[in-house]
Amino acid sequence: MSKTLFITGASRGFGRAWTTAALERGDRVAATARDTGTLADLVDRFGDAILPIQLDVDDRAAGIAAVQAAHRHFGRLDVVVNNAGYGHFGAIEEVTEDEARAQMETNFFGALWITQAAIPLLREQGGGHIVQVSSIGGVTAFPNLGVYNASKWALEGFTDALAQEVAGFGIKTTLIEPSGFATDWAGPSAARSEPNPLYQPLRDMMANWGDAPTPTAQDSVEAFFQAVDAAEPPTRLLLASSGYDLVLAIHEQRMATWQAWEKVSRSADPKQVA
Repeated sequence: MSKTLFITGASRGFGRAWTTAALERGDRVAATARDTGTLADLVDRFGDAILPIQLDVDDRAAGIAAVQAAHRHFGRLDVVVNNAGYGHFGAIEEVTEDEARAQMETNFFGALWITQAAIPLLREQGGGHIVQVSSIGGVTAFPNLGVYNASKWALEGFTDALAQEVAGFGIKTTLIEPSGFATDWAGPSAARSEPNPLYQPLRDMMANWGDAPTPTAQDSVEAFFQAVDAAEPPTRLLLASSGYDLVLAIHEQRMATWQAWEKVSRSADPKQVA
């Protein structure tokens, strides 16, 4: 059966690839973008199956209105995808207050407002699926991306809580955690702090990190729809082998550290009084 999707950040990257693929397979899509002109070709191809909505997700009232308008237009929303976001590059010392707040406004608060708007509509219709586009940077961290990592860790934290809160309403949640993809995430879409030359060696290290072939947004389409179409979708889905291998290795390191310090951890238990 066809689905109705609401996808933020549909003009490029994952949002564009998933929007196009959904329309090609017969789904309907409410597609948001800051500039809906970027969606004109899809409107020409798919007509009424796509509803372009102008939206800056930083605007809470506009985000709520967009979700409600999409629901009114199509009569239901099966999948709500919080994809809009960007990467901010800068060492923690380099990041200004305005830069940090802007990163959180889009990557964390933008997804929070859309999620809050969707919950009562999905509950009323008897269920649905909320998909949050996180990152391997939401389960680990990298130098020169600390504020970006913080925004994705925050997204993952509230989504873990959300999953427990809405399960009884038939609402599923999935955190999609891509590794590095050949989108413009690190290019025109990115923001960068004024660099301190002391951190240049770390920037150089990150620029030369990894030599595996880089997947494109189109390469993610099959995995995305397997998760969206599953009767019991995953709560987390890593995308691409490089991220999968890295995250599992990092979790093994964390487990080893916790276990090595188990005795000290347990020493903080309540002390028995003789």
